[in-house]
Amino acid sequence: MKKILYTSILLSIAVSAQYTDINIIKDVKVKNKGVVVSAHPLASEAGAKILKQGGNAFDAVIATQLALAVVYPQAGNIGGGGFLVATTAEGKKTALDYRETAPSKASFDMYWDKQGNASTDLSQNGRLAVGVPGSISGMFETLKYAKLPFAKLIEPAIDLAEKGFAITEQEAGLLNSHKADFLKNNKNKTVFVKDQDWKIGDLIIQKELAETLKRIQKAGEKEFYQGKTADLILAEMKLGNGIVQPQDLKNYKTKERTPLVFDYKGHQIISMPLPSSGGTLLAQMLKMASFEDLSKYQQNSTEAVQIMVEAERRAYADRAEYMGDPDFIQDKTQMLISDDYLKNRWKSYNPKLATPSKDVGNIIIPNQKESTETTQISILDKFGNAVSVTTTLNGLYGSKTVVSGAGFFLNNEMDDFSIKPGVPNMFGAVGGEANKIEPGKRMLSSMTPTLVLKDNKIKIVVGTPGGTTIPTSVFQAIVGVIDFKQNANFSVNAPKFHHQWLPELVMTEKNFPETTIKSLEQMNYKIQRIPQIGRTEMILVDDNKTIHAVADGRGDDSVGVE
Repeated sequence: MKKILYTSILLSIAVSAQYTDINIIKDVKVKNKGVVVSAHPLASEAGAKILKQGGNAFDAVIATQLALAVVYPQAGNIGGGGFLVATTAEGKKTALDYRETAPSKASFDMYWDKQGNASTDLSQNGRLAVGVPGSISGMFETLKYAKLPFAKLIEPAIDLAEKGFAITEQEAGLLNSHKADFLKNNKNKTVFVKDQDWKIGDLIIQKELAETLKRIQKAGEKEFYQGKTADLILAEMKLGNGIVQPQDLKNYKTKERTPLVFDYKGHQIISMPLPSSGGTLLAQMLKMASFEDLSKYQQNSTEAVQIMVEAERRAYADRAEYMGDPDFIQDKTQMLISDDYLKNRWKSYNPKLATPSKDVGNIIIPNQKESTETTQISILDKFGNAVSVTTTLNGLYGSKTVVSGAGFFLNNEMDDFSIKPGVPNMFGAVGGEANKIEPGKRMLSSMTPTLVLKDNKIKIVVGTPGGTTIPTSVFQAIVGVIDFKQNANFSVNAPKFHHQWLPELVMTEKNFPETTIKSLEQMNYKIQRIPQIGRTEMILVDDNKTIHAVADGRGDDSVGVE
């Protein structure tokens, strides 16, 4: 992909209203300045604006998340949850878990019918699919590392909601394609539905959301969990079969966890621990791949792809059997990422043939359904703070339900539990007892916000949306830089592949090398071509301290610069 200086404009939409100039900036190289990479140019600009006003990376990530809740409603949110992985300028490493929790009235069989069949429609659509939201709690927990008051950080989001913004072509298409879902899952009118089709440049004004944000600006975190906003969430539950209770909201707390830290070829990788499977999977995949030394091969060559696919196969089989909320299960992460365990796992690797998935795991599942909507924010400031946040509603627009009077979508995160052992969720992921539904439990996630240090200095800030494809995309991004010596642009935009143990398929993007595909097929790999895998946001710092920030070319993602 062609490199673009940060002063350049890749796309400009101009119509007559306040937030209508959408400047998508894909590729930036700077020194001694902060950078923000996110899924929407207006959100990246909001974060960059905060950096210019003296804020640090933590300030900027709060402002960017709030702006995404306005301009990127399919995944940006205040009605969902997420994970933050960060390192401060002083070297402190932290991980914040503001993943949603199962309501107190949840039960392991809540989506089963009388015959014991699980209904994924109930776990994916409407009010019963909603977990207790954690995003607002997470942002206020992030505030202790920030410099500016929350009231200032939320201002850009309020302005965007109140004054409106012009939508891009991609956003118009998504709103049009989900119109029927919005009508089905909402009893009251929402701003996301109109009589005619949405088109590029149309303005979305969200007065109800603006008022919600103003209440939070004035009254803080308590407003969302115990104030008028909480009342509106609970009223929405009563419009259908929702089970979130007042005490569920009141009792919600973000958890500060110890990041998962491990070494890979002289680099220190910092990623998210359970209840994210992402960090553990990343450690397993990188360590198993290191047994074969990927640097001997070319990116997306048959040899490199096979090694990586087989590492993915074994890691995802372990995901299904062992991973869940560490407050509810025995956390076996250290065993799973140990050299002895992984060397034993790797003994069955055959460089000439695909390993049957039944040989590395025990659970067999039916067909999969795929969804990929999450959103990633990568930020590095001039002080040396680095933050990677992945946040989500789960599926596109979450439960498709908007809180009446409050103007924001609620998540459908309950589907990330094992709603029944052996039944796949919307990402095709399967689980067992470790990830069964229990009140207060956090559902297993694939989100993998990650930092890479070299000689105790930040080298990479990275993450991506993509459901179960997230860990494998982060895996490929890191390998692209460390093993294949690529710059950030090539690492982010190279065609990707994905395997997750079951279904027994290797998914490849449409522009993946056909010679590699044919060679893999001869080795008994089944290939499924799909349009897109993830939207990686990367910041890479080179040996000369040049910061290279790249927004994925697969969407409207954009870089903001201080």
